[in-house]
Amino acid sequence: MPVIRHSDTRRTETPGGVMTTLASPTQGGSGLALWRVEVPADTSGPLHFIDAEQIWTVLAGHIDIALDGTELTVAEGDTAILPANVLRQVRTEQGFTAIVAAPAGARAGTPDSGGTIVPPWIA
Repeated sequence: MPVIRHSDTRRTETPGGVMTTLASPTQGGSGLALWRVEVPADTSGPLHFIDAEQIWTVLAGHIDIALDGTELTVAEGDTAILPANVLRQVRTEQGFTAIVAAPAGARAGTPDSGGTIVPPWIA
C-alpha cells in the first residue's frame, strides 16, 4: 500500500482553478483518482462532460452546478454525485474548495471538441 507524501502531490493550474492530485495511477494508485479543487470567486468552468461518475465533497464555500438542465447548489459539507456522460458546468460566486474522486483514466470533453482527454489531475 503506497503512501503519497504531500511533497509528491501534483498541482495543475487551469483558467478555472487549481487541481492538486492527491492519488492517481501515476502516483502508485490503481483504480481511482483523488484530487482537491480550489476555485476563486466569480468563476465559471467550461460546459463539459466526463465519461465516468464523479463524487464531489465541498470543504469550503459553495458550488452551483448546471447538470443536464438541472441547477444544483452544493454547500460546505455537502457531497454531489455527478453521473457519467452528462453535460455539466460548475460556477461559484464566493469560491470553493472540494475533494473529488473518479475512476482512473476518466475522460473529459466538451460538446464541440469532437474528442476527449484524460485530464492531468486524473492520470
